[in-house]
Amino acid sequence: DSPGERFSKRSNKRSMSASDASASEPEGVWLLQCASSSTTRVGSGEGSGEDGKDRLVSLNSHVGRQVWVYDTDAAPLDLVKKVRSLQASFTSNRHTCRHSSDELLRLQRKPFTGADDKLPARSSKSTRPSADVPTIDKHLKAGCEFFNGLQADDGHWPGDYGGPMFLMPGLIIATWVAEVEDEVFPPPAKIEVIRYLLNHQNEDGGFGLHIEGHSTMFGTVLSYVSLRLMEVDADHPAAKTAREWIKERGGATYITSWGKFWLSILAVYDWRGQNPLTPEMWLMPYSFCGIPNYLHPGRFWCHCRMVYLPMSYLYGVRACSKFTNPHKWRLIHTLRTEIFVEAFDDIDWNKARNQCAKEDLYYPHPPLQDALWYTMDCLEDVLHHSFVRRWANEEVLRHVRYEDENTRYIDIGPVNKVINMLVRYFAGDMDGFRMHIPRIYDYLWVAEDGMKMQGYNGSQLWDTAFAVQALSSTGLHIDCARAIYRAHTYMKETQVREDCPKLERYYRHISKGAWPFSTRDHGWPISDCTAEGLKACLGMGGLLNVGIDVGMMLPIERMRDAVDVILSFQNSNGGCATYENTRSFEALELINPAETFGDIIVDYSYVECTSACMQALGAFSKFDAFYRCAHVASFFRRAEQYILRNQRDDGSWYGSWGVCFTYAIWFGCCGLSAVPRKTLGKKGATQRFAPQTVKGALAMRRAIIFLLDKQRADGGWGESYLSCQDKVYSQIEPPDAPSHIVMTSWAMLAMMQANIAWDTTCLAGVEPYAELASDAENLARRVPQALAAGARFLMHMQERNGDWPQQSISGVFNRNCMISYSQYRNIFPIWALGEFKKALKVQS
Repeated sequence: DSPGERFSKRSNKRSMSASDASASEPEGVWLLQCASSSTTRVGSGEGSGEDGKDRLVSLNSHVGRQVWVYDTDAAPLDLVKKVRSLQASFTSNRHTCRHSSDELLRLQRKPFTGADDKLPARSSKSTRPSADVPTIDKHLKAGCEFFNGLQADDGHWPGDYGGPMFLMPGLIIATWVAEVEDEVFPPPAKIEVIRYLLNHQNEDGGFGLHIEGHSTMFGTVLSYVSLRLMEVDADHPAAKTAREWIKERGGATYITSWGKFWLSILAVYDWRGQNPLTPEMWLMPYSFCGIPNYLHPGRFWCHCRMVYLPMSYLYGVRACSKFTNPHKWRLIHTLRTEIFVEAFDDIDWNKARNQCAKEDLYYPHPPLQDALWYTMDCLEDVLHHSFVRRWANEEVLRHVRYEDENTRYIDIGPVNKVINMLVRYFAGDMDGFRMHIPRIYDYLWVAEDGMKMQGYNGSQLWDTAFAVQALSSTGLHIDCARAIYRAHTYMKETQVREDCPKLERYYRHISKGAWPFSTRDHGWPISDCTAEGLKACLGMGGLLNVGIDVGMMLPIERMRDAVDVILSFQNSNGGCATYENTRSFEALELINPAETFGDIIVDYSYVECTSACMQALGAFSKFDAFYRCAHVASFFRRAEQYILRNQRDDGSWYGSWGVCFTYAIWFGCCGLSAVPRKTLGKKGATQRFAPQTVKGALAMRRAIIFLLDKQRADGGWGESYLSCQDKVYSQIEPPDAPSHIVMTSWAMLAMMQANIAWDTTCLAGVEPYAELASDAENLARRVPQALAAGARFLMHMQERNGDWPQQSISGVFNRNCMISYSQYRNIFPIWALGEFKKALKVQS
């Protein structure tokens, strides 16, 4: 069987219409399959190709891989009815609750998540649970039992990492162009894709950049085209309203540059209307006589360069559909009439190059960039058929192959994964193209809202590292021993063991000892993932000391490898970026061609990444105080200054990877509190903080005051994703909506980490640190009250089975696009309540 047939190998053969997700459906259910350390294959795409070559390779027997498989044999009628009920419920409420709750995963794991009545029915606002240790313990046990039941056999916690609306359309277009759409999307999958698109259409008929966003031309055109390629009729109500939305705003020539790219591949748009993506930029020298060439794409943020790398190849060869199927050509010509206002042959493509709808324009092109594109466009007639273009395409193709092979064909993310696949197709490398097919399923996730393409091949390592720390904080070591043991095994299995070959040739950073965001097969090293992975593994030592079996500790050599990687991530400004060091400077954002994303050219330093690295080095220093101790001390000095410099006047930090100020304040406080504390004065005399730590304590105090001022009437915190794009704190709407359990947890963790109420009182009257204790008495009163109110809110929001409800989206990237972290709703309430319970015990 082909990989696509395995994707639905147990589905029955009933005929069905793909024109509507509510059409007659096969009586089966989608089941998540995860690998374990003893399993060499999981889910779809397994086995060899017709030539006998293994098309699915792994470094660790696919540990962490998660694939949804359609199954009818394991689908009793009552289960099918329950799934249909969950799907119908989401659809009926889709405009008020846009985020799915991962109900299909929870339904599948129900035998392992315990009873449905662990807790009493939710009380009224006036009779919330008491914030005392016995009550908190009861809620923690219920929450941990449920959460541990969601854990996969290999130790990670699977979950939905969807949210962006532009990912699935790229995959649909790519498979349609390569004529493998029926293999990748058999009927059950096609129905779920259509369900997802229909569920996330906005009330005005358009589609957003992400599931909670306002309608954009980028989201609407690509979603409309996807529905049509999925055989949804042009007269379908959703298609008609989307088409009206597009034409009312000038038509598809106003789509963003990424949208223009995808439409050009499909032959629904002309490459002449695309700003140049010249592959020749990869032929430039990385440096001139030792002087860095900051315009070389190897100096760009890796996600940016790994997307524009394959884009430049396809632009360089003017790749587009070459169908032999007359039905497909008819649909192409029909789409040309449906999405443009004017006739296709009458479009002014030169004018269209820089057209962009106002709904999409987050980062307008500066005049300098428009002048650059004009100049490069003039050179295209010379370059297009030259030997230089052939040379450049060959160079780009080498980089594409390198990326594919060193990520086991997963690639760094979903956008470049699909475009790399197309590069192999248009280059005539059908073996490389076929190697991509099985790894498509690593990116697909199914929930009650349908099938989506995730923003990565999952967030397995990231969620598991947080989960270990959360469970460890509860003190429920016996209850959580098995889950922690399995999670620790996953952490050890997922650490990267070796560097990629030829690092300098392919502009890669060291990776030996690092942890990736998802799986070892993915392999890209990330600063904060490495830090959280090391922290989680180091925390196992404390559990061993109290007699909990967590398995063998990570060998000291591998811990030191992780420390080496973390130290290597520090930039000259003291902060840490994401995947690599900062290789260029902010002014290069002038050439950011993506109108809808901000800050994509440079891998900047971030408070979150810097803080995570500080915390990991602080934890490691307690374990091994002598390894590279001078480098570690220098790292702390510079990192602390970076975090202090980036604090805003109001006491907050801007968050780049979570929503938003609440998230960054948690990291800012954790980073500053990780700075090793020195004391001044003789032994037995008044003990004082060293000056740099006092500055950190002052910064934390200001951050906590900021959070206290943002606490809501129900005791929680609730920040809207609008904070990310507007860079101003925004409360969730409407005002009477419940606070957000994840933001409430972050705020509580920040305040407890800062430890304001207990750290500042000893400095009263001690100059020059009197400012630190000036309102210590006030904070000593307000912080415990705020924490207690937050804890009561978290327990009040907890469901009877121990789960917490899914609320609005909490992740972000590139300032303007939101992404889901579905396990956050369990991890962080458990963590916050666990730390609060410990604080109560210490206080008493």
